[in-house]
Amino acid sequence: MKIAIIGTGNLGLSIAKGLVINNAYTSLYLTKRNTSSLEKWNDYDNVVVTNDNVKAIQQSDILIFAVQPSQFNRILESIQAHLTEKHVLISTITGYSIERMEATVGSEYPIIRAMPNTAISVRKSMTCLCSNTTGSKRLPIAEAIFNGLGATIQIEEMHMQAATVLCASGIAFWMRLIRATTQGGVQMGFDAEIALKMSMQTAMGAASLLIESDTHPETEIDKVTTPRGCTITGLNEMEHQGLSSSLIRGLMASFNKINEISKQ
Repeated sequence: MKIAIIGTGNLGLSIAKGLVINNAYTSLYLTKRNTSSLEKWNDYDNVVVTNDNVKAIQQSDILIFAVQPSQFNRILESIQAHLTEKHVLISTITGYSIERMEATVGSEYPIIRAMPNTAISVRKSMTCLCSNTTGSKRLPIAEAIFNGLGATIQIEEMHMQAATVLCASGIAFWMRLIRATTQGGVQMGFDAEIALKMSMQTAMGAASLLIESDTHPETEIDKVTTPRGCTITGLNEMEHQGLSSSLIRGLMASFNKINEISKQ
C-alpha cells in the first residue's frame, strides 16, 4: 500500500509506528508543517518526510488524516483538485462527519472515518470504523491498517459519538478505576508502585479472560465469588455505593457533552 499520513502529531506517529513494525506499506509519506522532529524517520526504507501535502497525496493511494479539526477543512480544500479515483480517504478527526467531508471533496471518493484511542501507541487500540457508500468496499483496507494497531469494529456513523465516549474517553475512565484500586492497595499496606503494578496486571488479566474465553463478565465474576466470601462482600458494597450507576451516569454525561459540542 502507498500510504500518506497527513499530520504526524502523536496519533499520526503512532499509526506510522504500527505501519513500520508491521511492514504494511510499499511507500509511506509523513507530512508536518515543521518536519524537524521527524528527521529520524528518513532512516526507514521507503519513508518520506515532507511538509508538502500535495506531493504526499500525489505519490500515495491511501490518505490518513490526523490533523486538528480546525485545520481539516482547509487541508481538504487545498488537496481536492489533486484527488483521483485511486485515492481512499481515512479521517481520524473527531466529530468531523462524512457528510461534511463530502461537501468539500465530493461523494465520489471512498471516505472512511476511523476512531482509534490512545492505546494505539502500544498497538492495543479499539478502532471504530464507518464509511460512505463509495467507501464501503474499501473498509477492508482500513481494517488491515488498524488491526495491526489493535482491533477494529465496523459501526454506523450515527454511533460514532457514542463510540468516542466508550472507547476514546473510556481509556481515561479505566485509568481512573486502576488508580482507585491502586489507592485501595496503598490503604491496605502496599507501596504505591507495587499496588499499581498489581492493579494494572489484574485489569489486563480481566480483559484478557473475556477476550480469549469469549465469556460474559458475570460468568467470570461467578467463578471468583463464594457464599459469604470477601469478593461478593466487596462487590455488594461497591454497588451499594453506586459503582455501576456512577459509571453509566459518567458515560451518559460524556455522551451528552460530545453531542452538544458537535452541534456548535
